[in-house]
Amino acid sequence: MDMLVRGTEVMGKFGVKERNLEGQMVVDFAKRMDMGVVNTYFQKREEHRVTYKSGGRRTQVDYILCRRGNLKEISDCKVVVGESVARQHRMVVCRMTLMVCKTKRSKIEIEKKTKWWKLKKEECCEEFRQKLRQALGGQVVLPDDWETTAEVIRETGRKVLGVSSGRRKEDKETWWWNEEVQDSIQRKRLAKKKWDMDRTEENRQEYKELQCRVKREVSKAKQKAYDELYTRLDTREGEKDLYRLARQRDRDGKDVQQVRVIKDRDGRVLTSEESVQRRWKEYFEELMNEENEREKKSRRGELCGTESR
Repeated sequence: MDMLVRGTEVMGKFGVKERNLEGQMVVDFAKRMDMGVVNTYFQKREEHRVTYKSGGRRTQVDYILCRRGNLKEISDCKVVVGESVARQHRMVVCRMTLMVCKTKRSKIEIEKKTKWWKLKKEECCEEFRQKLRQALGGQVVLPDDWETTAEVIRETGRKVLGVSSGRRKEDKETWWWNEEVQDSIQRKRLAKKKWDMDRTEENRQEYKELQCRVKREVSKAKQKAYDELYTRLDTREGEKDLYRLARQRDRDGKDVQQVRVIKDRDGRVLTSEESVQRRWKEYFEELMNEENEREKKSRRGELCGTESR
């Protein structure tokens, strides 16, 4: 009963004959990957469903699989009679209509932070001092109530220095990013749009020049950021930068792909989460407790020495 239910989830009712062990493996795979066996969803004459024909044997062993969410985009699937791909096998064709949509890259929401790094610039630092004095009522000495003073400092920083957008690209190392690079890239994008609308040689040349300029600005920004990092390695701020870079490198080196298919000892595809976890447990128990060749030879040598004595 369970085998029948699993088959109906990923198959139609127009298959050929009964399902054997290999056919059940295809069903398990389709179930695990949330796919559908397209051949079985269209009612055709048997001649247009049989993919393998040899002597008196007629069966269906070649399949087209697709995501179940895309089944509505498939209009037909059948066997082309008379066309053979290999001996005894016949070609299976599928007609589908795919809408190619440009998807926006997802961005991660993060906390908006004050751009304190702008205090490195003398003009920003001086403006921040003046605004802070005005907010504190012209006092030179800070009040005793530190919580109120800290909130005034934070609020002044947000007004004078600005805050981050709260978004960051997932796969970009932009810790060296500065306003010069941002302005150059914005001009390059505008030049690209201009060239797309009017493909003249003048617009193309302008776009190419801005491309080269952006590369130079990025190279300068990176070099400047690394130079500043090297000069403050011995400070507490430099340690934080090193930890940030190490975490970024660690995230980039991780395999983000998820394993969705695993087989048991007999080669059958496991579909339930419990069976997958149980198989991983068995695999690691065998891996950690298995003796290597050196240990086996050593143990055999000890046994031989005992027998000779």
